[in-house]
Amino acid sequence: MVNKKDILDTDRLKETIIYGLQEIKGTDITVLDLTKIKNALADYFIICTGNSDTHIEALMNSVEAEVLKVSGELPWRVEGKSGREWILMDYFSIVVHIFRKDKRRFYSLEDLWGDGVITQIPDLA
Repeated sequence: MVNKKDILDTDRLKETIIYGLQEIKGTDITVLDLTKIKNALADYFIICTGNSDTHIEALMNSVEAEVLKVSGELPWRVEGKSGREWILMDYFSIVVHIFRKDKRRFYSLEDLWGDGVITQIPDLA
């Protein structure tokens, strides 16, 4: 039986994901709060840009390692690992999108889900 104390709450999960992205110098980190949108796929989208295929993979690995360290949980599903242009990591309440810059502009999730509350996370120097 799962103990509720063992389940990572959404705010802590969000902080852990952002930390994992910042640790590997992810840029243009954006949090979309979708909690007020009816039929949204998740409570939050966290979107980040990587500079290269290798960087995108490193960002994914960092998020996975940090969340695993804090909660013992792996993402429910990961898509796009082979192409490394847009990696999607599904943590149920939060979906992480790690994009190559050109793909992020093309798909423009911030515009698509523009009814959500958008929070920009400052890049670390």
